[in-house]
Amino acid sequence: MLLSLSCVASGKGKELKLLYWNIQNGMWSDQGNGYEGFVQFVKDLDPDICVWCEAESRYLTDSAVKMQMPEDQYLPWNWDILAARYGHKYTLICGKRDTFPQVITSKYPLKIVRRVTGNGEDIIVVHGAGWAKVDLGKAGELNLVTLHTWPQRYAYLAENREASAAEQGGDVFRAREIQYICEQTIATVSGAEKQNWMMMGDFNAISSIDNYHYGKDTSDKAFLVHDYVRNNTPYIDVIERFYPDEFCKSTLSGKRIDFVYVTPALFDKIITARHLYEGFAESSRDPRGKEVGNFCHPSDHYPILVTFKLK
Repeated sequence: MLLSLSCVASGKGKELKLLYWNIQNGMWSDQGNGYEGFVQFVKDLDPDICVWCEAESRYLTDSAVKMQMPEDQYLPWNWDILAARYGHKYTLICGKRDTFPQVITSKYPLKIVRRVTGNGEDIIVVHGAGWAKVDLGKAGELNLVTLHTWPQRYAYLAENREASAAEQGGDVFRAREIQYICEQTIATVSGAEKQNWMMMGDFNAISSIDNYHYGKDTSDKAFLVHDYVRNNTPYIDVIERFYPDEFCKSTLSGKRIDFVYVTPALFDKIITARHLYEGFAESSRDPRGKEVGNFCHPSDHYPILVTFKLK
């Protein structure tokens, strides 16, 4: 696909690759293989920074039996060992409130700025979110916001789940999560649109920009999350901007719910951005179905790879 000239960075500078992926239950599909396929996949791509969603071991190998013993859980506690196998020296648990954390691994030093889990009162960020900074040396700092919003049709802690789902309580709850996450991260910095910021994760929400594909009523609450981002932050939807005439699914189910957003300053430095659908990343449902939780191999989500040229 041809890209507009505004989407292509040129000139000398540091090339930086970022790989984002929801790896489904801590790469459950490959844990019995010692993560050999996963490690080789990352090594072949050679990203400088990785952001992993669902970065915790949750189920025993080849089963839907939840791990009960801490010693069974290789991840997230051994991400430093796993990341070293594909050449990353630095690791950080960025967002974690329950058993679905986001983890960043990097060739460059990382530091946490804020872990976002809620205010302890009326706001809960169910899976947690985080704001980290990557020290790129002479190329400056890169702000990374990671998240994984509530996945259900009903609101978190809803007393009547059926009624809540009918009212799209899950969409309303996710909208509160994303507003709070943005208020705690990019909204706290004056002039952030001129800085290098990224926000990415499993939003569990579709965008109104893709409604030509979904065909929903324009007032549908399913669009609340991304409408908030589009209308209240400087973020640009990278995939939508690079592929304006093509629907790019991010899950095996055919939806686009994984997003990478960047500020205008960083968007101008992007060389390429794409989903990875082939090879190790190709998704398929386990034929045993409910016996293994309807899990997929290697994940029910597809990775997104973004390449920048930084000065």
